[in-house]
Amino acid sequence: MTIMKRKFKIVIALAILLLVILAVAAFCVFFDEAVIVRKNTIYRVSSTKKLVALTFDDGPSPIWTPKILDELNKAQVKATFFMLGEHVVKYPDVARRVVKEGHEIGNHTYDHHVLIYYTMEELENELNNADNAIKGVTGVTTRYFRPPKAWLTPDEKIKVSQMGYKVILWSLNSKDWVTFDDRYMVRYISRNIRPGDILLFHDSGGAFSSEGGDRSETVSCIKGLVEKLREKGYRFVTITQLLEGVK
Repeated sequence: MTIMKRKFKIVIALAILLLVILAVAAFCVFFDEAVIVRKNTIYRVSSTKKLVALTFDDGPSPIWTPKILDELNKAQVKATFFMLGEHVVKYPDVARRVVKEGHEIGNHTYDHHVLIYYTMEELENELNNADNAIKGVTGVTTRYFRPPKAWLTPDEKIKVSQMGYKVILWSLNSKDWVTFDDRYMVRYISRNIRPGDILLFHDSGGAFSSEGGDRSETVSCIKGLVEKLREKGYRFVTITQLLEGVK
């Protein structure tokens, strides 16, 4: 094989690899993977009332959670925070503030590992460790579970249910971890909102980590989103209130 042919094959291989990487990146940014695993989970509630649940994953964060709480307080909105056990242990005062201000807490595992490779024993330990951390700091026993990246196998869903949890996913994904502009997120959600929707945001975490990230657009989004949806007649509720239909 000539040197030119080798170089040509290398260039083709690199081009294919680049296309694959771009395709995966586009898939992650523009496609919501939760759609694939929604079966036997709660991702929205069929409702005749204009209720919507605002949820935040990956916290608490010492930087972003307090700012989000400030905006929620201004808007008089209660939300549900799916917390990581290790972050609760690291930032207990922030976790306690979430509860003190009347928000709801769910279990998001202890350390944000994707669970589809876990044994049932490992899965049980992961949820119990997170719940113990949350209860030890806040006094709250969790009963809602949201798996990292939404991924759970059918058998894992059964196991989680047997442990007394409801698996909560979402119907509208803000994709705030991509750092979309806050106006884009408000526009996207307000155009696609339906009664009973569950909205996904994050109060910590980056594209490749469970902590850190820039949630400034998330913070900025809250005021505009609440105003826009209230104009449409929507009421913001916690997951428990959504499931109960709120009297």
